[in-house]
Amino acid sequence: MMSRRHFFRLFLAATLAFLAWFNWVPAAYAMGGKLPAIGEPAPEFTLPTNTGNGNISLSDYRGQWVVLYFYPKDFTSGCTLEARRFQQDLPKYMDRNAQILGVSADSVDSHAEFCDSEGLRFPLLADTDGAVSKAYGSWMPPMSMRHSFMIDPEGILRETFLGVRPATHSVEVLARLDELQKRA
Repeated sequence: MMSRRHFFRLFLAATLAFLAWFNWVPAAYAMGGKLPAIGEPAPEFTLPTNTGNGNISLSDYRGQWVVLYFYPKDFTSGCTLEARRFQQDLPKYMDRNAQILGVSADSVDSHAEFCDSEGLRFPLLADTDGAVSKAYGSWMPPMSMRHSFMIDPEGILRETFLGVRPATHSVEVLARLDELQKRA
């Protein structure tokens, strides 16, 4: 007689073999949800910010590359390090016609304090309900996950970064931006 454990293992193996036989591949998911597809239009959004006229839309940056990075929380060690690295490399992004946009669930006031404290000169967007983070598969309630997306001047998603290390992320993004711009 077959044990339950053995039966379930056998059933699972048979199911996976069946799915592989028909070349079934599930949609790309990160821990935060379904990721938007590379090569497709990036999900459009409008969010409040601490800079400019108070709101920023992705469409405001048509004609430019956009580095859209999601991060968990203002004033935390990893998020501060990541933001500092982007700020340090900001002139290099500007030389490449690229705009950096940071997104978290923090408020506009928190972003303003964070920018003032760290000398950040790029917009931080307040996704307080997580709707935009969800659209990008980067929401783990109650905060955004550390993911980044590279969007081309036509609004097409060109790269996704999931295993982000704050200390080296900006350098990785710049290198990938150079590769993508050489192909264009």
